[in-house]
Amino acid sequence: MSQPSRFLLLIGPLLLFLAATYLVPFLGVMRWSVTLPEPGLGQYRTALGDPLVLTVFWRTLRICAVVTVSAVAAAYVITLLWVRGSAVQRLVVELCILIPFWISVLTRAFGWLALLSNKGLINGWLQSLGLLSEPLTLVRNEFGVIVGMTHFLIPFAVFPLASAMRSVDERVLMAARGMGAGRARIFWQVFVPMTKPGILGAGLVVFVFALGFFVTPAILGGGRSVMVAELIYLRIFQSPDWGLGAAISVILMLAVGVLLAAMMRQVRQGASK
Repeated sequence: MSQPSRFLLLIGPLLLFLAATYLVPFLGVMRWSVTLPEPGLGQYRTALGDPLVLTVFWRTLRICAVVTVSAVAAAYVITLLWVRGSAVQRLVVELCILIPFWISVLTRAFGWLALLSNKGLINGWLQSLGLLSEPLTLVRNEFGVIVGMTHFLIPFAVFPLASAMRSVDERVLMAARGMGAGRARIFWQVFVPMTKPGILGAGLVVFVFALGFFVTPAILGGGRSVMVAELIYLRIFQSPDWGLGAAISVILMLAVGVLLAAMMRQVRQGASK
């Protein structure tokens, strides 16, 4: 058996599985978007012309952008300790990275709700210390959604960053140090640019994951910071308006595809430099 035939034999079951679990359902959603309640592209015109839908899309992009920057920045510091810290630091950081994967997104969202609500632990502590007379509104708004999503997505940003940091050539850092550069200059002008592919990869992972978030915004947003995934749920299961929900789903998928293609191209260009 030739090499291409063996490759197709090995990869074929996976391609069939992906087609059955992703492609077929997506084609069904596309069919709903152009057939319900009547054939045509009316639902797409409605989705792209409805101020409510456009507001939700812009809110989703805004929240995802803030979450991406926050999660990647926090993950960069954590990964730096994990890759270049002492043995004890690496062990502690590794536990902090792995343990969140064992906790469900629902549990984490309710945990943040217990911390950030008006009668939660943070407001309770601040009021007991006399720092606040009235509780801060930390949930049922975009702030709570951003905090919960950032916390959930930090571990996913760590692994692309760790791969980039481990591939940094120590000789380059030693050469910069030998030429008299200080630690801060080496970090910002040598180390960070060399890890740019990891930063772009982490941003890609976090942003794409954030676009489809549902549970965390629904719980911490309290219906006041609706994102696209929650809007699709409301249109399909509560309105019900399956055609419009399907059209929004297709638009979201196409937007994700365009973003993936653009960001992966940037990652490849950064890796080739």
